[in-house]
Amino acid sequence: MAQQAVEKRGIRNQDFSRTLRMAGYGGLVFGPGATMWYRVLQRIKVPGRPNMEIAARVAADQFVFASTNLFIFLSTMAILEGGDPKKKLESTYFEALKKNWMVWPAVQFTNFKFVPLEHRVLVVNLVSLGWNCYLSYLNSMSSNPVPDATYPPDV
Repeated sequence: MAQQAVEKRGIRNQDFSRTLRMAGYGGLVFGPGATMWYRVLQRIKVPGRPNMEIAARVAADQFVFASTNLFIFLSTMAILEGGDPKKKLESTYFEALKKNWMVWPAVQFTNFKFVPLEHRVLVVNLVSLGWNCYLSYLNSMSSNPVPDATYPPDV
């Protein structure tokens, strides 16, 4: 989606290894991890204070799972691309984390307040379609930065 809808690469320029890396990460790391994580979040209880319980779940989700998952995602992508995970994290982690905090706390508050447990991962997966496009785009831009116009590459 990121390559076609956002970057408008055209099917001939589709980077299938990038697509495979993203699909592999989603299916092998994020999907199973998120499913287990939602079971953990369900154990957070604040009796008689449902909004505090939701706030505690959102805080745990953002400060534990989201920050860790983003770290693992960027590091994994760097390694799979043959790059330096430290450089990838330095160039993208905090920007992505700030963007994450602009989107996900509201999504998760709504998710925990109104969506039954058995459908919460589905809601996250739907929102993740757009979020993963952003991550794929961010990851590819940090791997292929736009050359600085004042310093053209050597011919």
